[in-house]
Amino acid sequence: MEENKNLNQEDKNKTQVEKVSPEFRYLIAKKLGMTQIFTESGEVKGVTVLEAGPCVVVYTRTKGKDGYNAVCLGYGEKKKNINKPMEGIFKKYGVNPVEHLKEFRFENVESIKPGQIVTLEGRFKEGDWVDVQGITVGKGFAGAMKRHNFSGQPASHGASDRERAPGSLASRRALGRVIPGQRMAGRLGGEMCTIQKVRVEKVIPEKNIIMINGSVPGKPGNIIYLKPTSKKVKVPVQTTTVKSQVKKDSTKAAKKK
Repeated sequence: MEENKNLNQEDKNKTQVEKVSPEFRYLIAKKLGMTQIFTESGEVKGVTVLEAGPCVVVYTRTKGKDGYNAVCLGYGEKKKNINKPMEGIFKKYGVNPVEHLKEFRFENVESIKPGQIVTLEGRFKEGDWVDVQGITVGKGFAGAMKRHNFSGQPASHGASDRERAPGSLASRRALGRVIPGQRMAGRLGGEMCTIQKVRVEKVIPEKNIIMINGSVPGKPGNIIYLKPTSKKVKVPVQTTTVKSQVKKDSTKAAKKK
């Protein structure tokens, strides 16, 4: 009997989990892959499919205590290899261990509390513009042509072994050394990249699926951060004149003549 009561209480606690208001428009997602969809006008769009959320609020930052306002979201369950510092954080806020953590700057943190859930429902809709952030595909050590899009050197006049060489690196007369920032061969990819002002093409909230126009950094399985775009979005101007009204006005003008 006592075990049944405990199970019922756990079920009630699960059902009573509060959700963060849709004003908080930030999510952690996982890249599933790319596909094509057709719009209502019949246009084909290449989209990236993301599994966005559900995320849990781990903790919040306040300006009075931490110097800035922010909300830390967690995504994905973590059942092993939890280090002691992170285990202490999860115990402190009463949250189950999560795989990925990310802080998002947000001003109105008073109503957001640890343990609340952030879902896709009501947060993003078709036609919204978002910024997408993720880690690009790592490509290892790459040459100057692949890394910096150099055109290479001519293969004629006895320079057959210099076709993919980077060329001159510095001048001997001025400084006599390679200036920092010189574009050379080196590690390519594996860096945080942000694509700004990307359109949301389709949202399936019951499956936590959001489709973004175009490509997204990283390979399938990578973690992606979604947030409202920082770029200016043009609001479409609504014209008061309707085609039917224009036709009526033109016919009236013709009758008067």
